[in-house]
Amino acid sequence: MEKKKQTASHLGSIRRNKILYLMVLPGLLYFIIFKYFPMGGLIIAFQDYQPFLGIMGSPWVGLKHFIRLFTEPTFFMLLSNTLILFVLNIVIFFPLPIILSLMLNEVKNRYFKTAVQTVIYIPHFMSWVIIVSISYVFLTVDGGVLNELIASLGGEKISFLTSPEWLRSVYIGQIIWKELGWSTIIYLAAITVVDTQLYEAAEMDGAGRLRKTWHVTLPAIRPVIITLLILKIGSTLDLGFEHMYLLLNSLNREVAEIFDTYIYTAGLKNGQLSFSTTVGLFKGVVGLVLVVLSNKLAKKFGEDGVY
Repeated sequence: MEKKKQTASHLGSIRRNKILYLMVLPGLLYFIIFKYFPMGGLIIAFQDYQPFLGIMGSPWVGLKHFIRLFTEPTFFMLLSNTLILFVLNIVIFFPLPIILSLMLNEVKNRYFKTAVQTVIYIPHFMSWVIIVSISYVFLTVDGGVLNELIASLGGEKISFLTSPEWLRSVYIGQIIWKELGWSTIIYLAAITVVDTQLYEAAEMDGAGRLRKTWHVTLPAIRPVIITLLILKIGSTLDLGFEHMYLLLNSLNREVAEIFDTYIYTAGLKNGQLSFSTTVGLFKGVVGLVLVVLSNKLAKKFGEDGVY
């Protein structure tokens, strides 16, 4: 009897809020069709998949592709390259949008603030092809703006785009240029809902701008920071294919080859669909485990976490 009442209550709630449920429906369908439904194809990671035989007709090989992945000499190179870039992303890039949003929050001139936000948002809407192409114009040895400036000052030109030593610096620099402004949006939105009475109380206690930022603003947006950090950790092995592929060449491959580019070059380009799916599945499982562990760690320290 109680279950029937709960069911009736849920149905009544759906009828009363049907407009809200209709608004959610497109997003729900998107995830079902493009995220959950394709997961059935992961089964080919355990097969020697042949397109003309299909999933049902392809022979099973068990963990053959996983054994190959973990025993290949390139595995630890891929893992180290990916982890190093991820750590650089977390240590260098992740704090910058927080700092920038705190700085923009202190700007009182509305027109200047809007102009700055517009300028720093624009690179986000450019493709990685454009970003890397502009970087090429500045950094190439043959006529690059920066190298010509170095040469004019009596220095020696630097191979930014082909030197393994400069690859990671260029990679992080391009991410900062493209995504820094856009990444501030969530933090700025979180700052706007901070209770102004807290600032007034801090000001009455003699707190200046820096102290109000440290003791009021940062604690207020801490849940947002923790949530975004957990989601960022979940993409440890998923750095994106397009950006690194555009920077990759035969001279910097030893530090530029990551799992995303390896899936294309060793898997899809050579028609090894099962093997490329295996690498993708490995990345997904690692990301899932890291999200669960980091979420539990956040809750252990009293934060809300993602779920």
